[in-house]
Amino acid sequence: MNTNTASSPGSSGARVLVLDSRDDIAAEMRRLGAEPRTVQIASDRARLRLVKLDGIPRVAAFALKQRLESFGGDAVLSNRAAPGTAAVVDCLFIATLDEYRRLCGTATSPATTLGPICMQIERALHAFDNRPTMELRCGAQRIRTGERTLVMGIINATPDSFSGDGLAGDVGAMVERGEQMAAEGADILDIGGESTRPGSEPVDVPTEMKRVLPVIEGIRSRVSIPISIDTHKAEVARGALDAGATIVNDISGLRADADMAELAAARGAPVIVMHILGTPRTMQENPYYDDLMGEIASYLRESVDLAERAGVQRDQVVIDPGFGFGKTVEHNLEIVRRLRELRSLGQPVLLGPSRKSTIGKVLDLPPEERLEGTLAIIALAIANGADMVRVHDVRPAVRAARMADAVVRGWPGR
Repeated sequence: MNTNTASSPGSSGARVLVLDSRDDIAAEMRRLGAEPRTVQIASDRARLRLVKLDGIPRVAAFALKQRLESFGGDAVLSNRAAPGTAAVVDCLFIATLDEYRRLCGTATSPATTLGPICMQIERALHAFDNRPTMELRCGAQRIRTGERTLVMGIINATPDSFSGDGLAGDVGAMVERGEQMAAEGADILDIGGESTRPGSEPVDVPTEMKRVLPVIEGIRSRVSIPISIDTHKAEVARGALDAGATIVNDISGLRADADMAELAAARGAPVIVMHILGTPRTMQENPYYDDLMGEIASYLRESVDLAERAGVQRDQVVIDPGFGFGKTVEHNLEIVRRLRELRSLGQPVLLGPSRKSTIGKVLDLPPEERLEGTLAIIALAIANGADMVRVHDVRPAVRAARMADAVVRGWPGR
């Protein structure tokens, strides 16, 4: 007797579908012959979203909770404020897109208490489900985010790079490396003159400028792709922009130097703002978070606001969760796993895992043998929402990114 019925034509069976995007859900419904109106309504009902709201007024929270539950959603409120007080609470909403639309459709007026909160929910949901496509204006050059993963090549003009790739003192070799990275497909070259490895000591402005300016000038004369300056000092950034850099990459998220945001605004330079806990010298001294992704998101949101208040246009800001900067191995792995949450901030997301100690600890390998681990994280980061990756090994990273893009974004067949 043939008992293998699982593969028989027309046999019954159940399977869980992994269909997250509206297009994929709609395509499955059309295969069943669903009417267009049904496809439109049901595709939003099929997509469940968990939205976290931090620190909203208790009265508003309870009003939103009641409305959402009346539409079929769920809500959980924190107990950090005593009942009856006017303090704020945190909320976790669990609902489909259709239920969120109905919730926000009843209270969208900015003049009401609930209106601004509903607008925040709508903006976060839209950004989460629609990868931001922005044009970074890098001097005379333009690069677009959201269409494919951008690859940033790292050039360390330091004598003590953790990865062993520092070429400090040999400007010619660093310029050649920049040319090689551009030829291998790098979209941006990132040049830094101060080590940010755990426990590193800061260097003064003259030293940092002496390291990076000749390299930037040399690369600029031979390479056409944008150059970013990796620094948290406005004076160094100013010199680098004068020398030919067009992007500012600040590991402090514009916190270390009050003049940095205004400089970027005045020069029209896009900025990359990163999350860091403490400073490079202290960041790995027992890093702790009550809410890892919540605290990172809050920090980055404030950095974007800092940039915007200084005059940097919001569409010229890239966010970086700071893989390895004040995080344990477990923290870094969680960042990659939950990276897509940062898309709800509405900014392009960069991740820099290249040769980091997390890879070394997981695989028990030295920096020079961490390529495969780096590529694995890059692929997973792209699947989870990364728009840009920062790497030492450009050629393999470009290939990994293109393969991951084909899966995540679709392959045009050419």
